[in-house]
Amino acid sequence: MSLFEDTYKTIAVPAEGQFKDRGSKFIAYAYPLRDEAAVKELVGALKAQHPKARHHCWAYRLTPDRSVFRINDDGEPSGTAGRPILNSLLSADVTNILLVVVRYFGGTLLGVPGLISAYKRAAQEALSAASIVELTVNDVYRITVLYEHLNEVMRIAKEEDLTIRKQDFDNRCALELEIRQTQVGKVLGRLEKVEGIAVDFVGTD
Repeated sequence: MSLFEDTYKTIAVPAEGQFKDRGSKFIAYAYPLRDEAAVKELVGALKAQHPKARHHCWAYRLTPDRSVFRINDDGEPSGTAGRPILNSLLSADVTNILLVVVRYFGGTLLGVPGLISAYKRAAQEALSAASIVELTVNDVYRITVLYEHLNEVMRIAKEEDLTIRKQDFDNRCALELEIRQTQVGKVLGRLEKVEGIAVDFVGTD
């Protein structure tokens, strides 16, 4: 991701695909993924759903800059399953996604080239069925302001098309706003002109 690019592609909802080769069945499941903690739960659920499958191989990519990834061959020869699944994610340029391929062994050994091709094809089938969306990279800021100046903040949020993640209105109001990274300088400049406001960076989403 270049310095000034603030969008990334991911999938909106889970998707499935299938590929068969010489009796072996490869069922691919693609999931939107926000953090690594969910991987174990999602793979575990598929193992429970497919207890007779021989392998449950997977790869994931995380973060808008696509820098975090992991692969797992789950007993297949090294480099024949997780890597081709990951390569499919790379080819589609998607991130924040987990792709698991469940294999039912059909009795015929496919060999290394056959396995690489089969896992890749299954992964591609799931990605072809998926709804791929482009999202913006947003910085999250916590805003605290006196109630009498809240309308000014809300007007800026509306005019700049900001997402309000949380809001707590009391004498001193608190909001969490998502600001697209390319808008941050402009929006903060406007917010800082509001009387009695405090603006704190929370993180990047």
